[in-house]
Order: sequence, then C-alpha cells, then structure tokens
Amino acid sequence: MNIKIVNKSKHSLPEYSTALSAGMDLRANIDEPIVIKSLERKLIPTGLFIELPEGYEAQIRPRSGLAIKKGITVLNSPGTIDADYRGEVCIILINLSTEDFVINDGERICQMIISSHAQAEWIEVTELGETNRGAGGFGHTGKH
Repeated sequence: MNIKIVNKSKHSLPEYSTALSAGMDLRANIDEPIVIKSLERKLIPTGLFIELPEGYEAQIRPRSGLAIKKGITVLNSPGTIDADYRGEVCIILINLSTEDFVINDGERICQMIISSHAQAEWIEVTELGETNRGAGGFGHTGKH
C-alpha cells in the first residue's frame, strides 16, 4: 500500500523493523529535550503529515519497551488518525512512573499501525437475536 507523507522532521521516514512487524516506530521531532514528570502528559510532535486512503486509519500505540521499562504510554491508546486529517501527527504521552522521563530528539516514542475500517450504518430494532452468551460480560464466561 502506498501512503503519501510529508516529512518535515529531521529524521528518516518511519519504517518496519522486521519483515513481519505490524507497526512502525515514530520518532520525537523536537528542538530540545522534553521532560515528562510523574503522572504528567505532553503532546510530542513528530514532524510527519500523512494522507491515508479512504477506508483506512492510522492507530497510535505505545512501545512495549517504554511501557514496561519506563512507565511511558500513549494516553488515548490507541489513538486514531482519520483519513481526512492533514495536520501534524502528534503523540499524547503520559508518564505513569514515579520518576521524570526525558524525551530527546529522534527518540522512538510510539508505534503506528495502518488499519482498514468500515463505517457502520445503524438499523434500529426493538430486540436483538439470541446467543448462548446473551448479556453476560465482564468475566461472565468464568474462563481464565
């Protein structure tokens, strides 16, 4: 799939790390380090602008290494970039650790996955079809 991208960052285009990777790492594009204090959130620019095809979205997800090692995650995970958005891709990061976290220019801060989607059309009815599960949820199946 080809996707148009404008790269106003100082870094190379996002790329897949391995042949079977689902996500591409995005990098911070900043002029000076940004400190995220404990429980603080910051909007981090990437310098990237994308034009997704109709029927696709870009999902922004945390990097597992940053999450487990440093407590840094994407606040609205997964974040969604719609096909009609043309602004800069910026990432909302939050520090869930007890220590300050410093983001440096070029640091890999999240991953982006390109995914297809459909738009739903609601059909209002008075009742829904029966299933074995019914309305049971939130651990209702009892399976671990």
